[in-house]
Amino acid sequence: MNDLPPDLPRLRTLKVTWLALTLDRVRQKITEAERREQERQRGIDARPPAPEWILEQGLNRDSPPVTVHEGGCHMAGKRWKGVPRDVAVRALAEGVQACGHCRPDTLLGIFD
Repeated sequence: MNDLPPDLPRLRTLKVTWLALTLDRVRQKITEAERREQERQRGIDARPPAPEWILEQGLNRDSPPVTVHEGGCHMAGKRWKGVPRDVAVRALAEGVQACGHCRPDTLLGIFD
């Protein structure tokens, strides 16, 4: 079954119309993709900077910190808070364990 018109003028009209509609759809998809990319980039730009030092908390909300990490350490658990350098130094001096992976005690110049 042939659903296309047999004559050349109508075939050309059909081709031009189909291409125009397809081009509009492609342009719309490009615009949507560019908008999503701009939103993603805005999210990256608005992200707060990583803390310089991390105190990992224990299981209980009121429990003392259990580990000190460097700010970008991927070994830090989910229960942590960013702290300034002096708080990290004080925690290590008070006996909070230093992360064995990122070695914040070495980075902070604290040796046993």
